[in-house]
Amino acid sequence: MSTTTLRQDARVIGLVGLAHGVSHFFHLVLAALFPWLKPAFGLSYAELGLLMTVFFAISGVGQALAGFVVDRFGARAVLFSGIGLLGLSALLLAAANSYTMLILGALLAGAGNSVFHPADYTLLNQRVSAARLAHGFSVHGISGNIGWAAAPLFLTFVASMSSWRVALLWAAALPFVVLLVLALNRHALRPDPIVRHSGDAGLAPAGSFDFLRLRSVWMCFGFFLLTAVALGGIQSFASLSLVALFGMPLAWATGAYTIYMVTSALGMVYGGFLAARSRDHDRTIVFAFSFAALLALLLALAVTPAWLALVMMGLIGLASGVAGPSRDLMIRAAAPKNATGRVFGVVYSGLDSGLALGPLLFGALMDANRPAWVFVGIALFQALAILTAVGVGGNTRRALRPQKV
Repeated sequence: MSTTTLRQDARVIGLVGLAHGVSHFFHLVLAALFPWLKPAFGLSYAELGLLMTVFFAISGVGQALAGFVVDRFGARAVLFSGIGLLGLSALLLAAANSYTMLILGALLAGAGNSVFHPADYTLLNQRVSAARLAHGFSVHGISGNIGWAAAPLFLTFVASMSSWRVALLWAAALPFVVLLVLALNRHALRPDPIVRHSGDAGLAPAGSFDFLRLRSVWMCFGFFLLTAVALGGIQSFASLSLVALFGMPLAWATGAYTIYMVTSALGMVYGGFLAARSRDHDRTIVFAFSFAALLALLLALAVTPAWLALVMMGLIGLASGVAGPSRDLMIRAAAPKNATGRVFGVVYSGLDSGLALGPLLFGALMDANRPAWVFVGIALFQALAILTAVGVGGNTRRALRPQKV
């Protein structure tokens, strides 16, 4: 592979990863400021939670629709629009003087967030050479984790030093700066494909909605829904469950989630190399998620020292990260040609649906004083996701197998 191609691939991967990091940063813009928003508007925890539900509900519905827009008008224009909407949403939230305005800001942010997965994956598939596509997916996942990790640190620091409104104004600057960077490099993200990857599952369906009849598409949706429910449990209640089960300090338990995020990013790095050497991506997912589910069950038993629980949280993150690039390549292989945006839009709407449902389900378990069942539930949803991955992989291998005449 030429040096020029390497440079082009790195440029596209870096630009798309930068945009994806902004998307995940905005997942937590409101949640990070809950300690300030609650007294400022006299809100209950249920009203605060509804802000997140609005964000992910709009994002989930919008994501399925955005895939059609990407396939019709091109990923670059749609991506630019989404980033602009995130910036506008933060400005609206910063100016909010009522709960209604907070709801509208969350709605606008959800609409902006909805475009990223169909646009990002379409650009990576169109503009990155086959040899580095797995690494592109790896960087895409890592940048999202960085966005998740950066948002609470940055926003709570600024809000503590000044106010929540100033924190949101700084948050608004981020997407506009990134939008300028992308606009200056727009030629690298032009919509015409530079390469047609081998291994596509089949020709595009005749009609715009015919891909919805494909069983693999709905199994991929189910995979994301199930894994996102488990992720929602980890993000929302794993720390509190560790405190209840192991009697560890809250600082330790919060650190356990940080360890989970760091090891997940490291796992994605290795997972990119692993996925680049493999065609059976579902089998990588099976091994990784089986390991993670067993560790979650071991945490539920609370039979280990507290320090070992931190190690196990790190290993769960590592396994989940390793599966990430294989997951994305599995979906790409299942997608019909010329329907990438639509497929990724529908499939990734399962992610937002799961992130909306997970906190509600695991919150009910915590209200019932069942912290162990949080980890049992995480393991259960990871195990169910394995079944969908096996189904997708089997269908894809059958589709690629030469037909007997």
